[in-house]
Amino acid sequence: MAQRPFLVRALWFVLVGWWLTPLVVNIAWALNVTVVLIPLGIKLINLVPTALTLAEPRSLAAPDEGRGQRSLFVRAVYFVLVGWWLSFLWANVAAFFALTVIGLPVAFWMFNRLPFVTSLYRFHG
Repeated sequence: MAQRPFLVRALWFVLVGWWLTPLVVNIAWALNVTVVLIPLGIKLINLVPTALTLAEPRSLAAPDEGRGQRSLFVRAVYFVLVGWWLSFLWANVAAFFALTVIGLPVAFWMFNRLPFVTSLYRFHG
């Protein structure tokens, strides 16, 4: 799918993305805390850049194996001890930066690292 034009993405951010993103972030976090609904929460986390600016959604199909993907057990332990609360703080700080407009570059950087902060998951690319 081709990237949407900048003007469309900018209008989306101004009209929808700024308020939708914190909502998506907090719903994803609430789903992750239930443990049973983690798969749905992770899917929402991967849609955060799309909610913010209509960026293409990330795919979970191709983790970055070359960078040493951690085992599922290690990632699960990390999530239980650290990831669930750190990702909540991380995502909400990123959402705040997105609201400031001047903080958008920092927000994008933080949102792109949200899967790693949540569960040590590394994306390809």
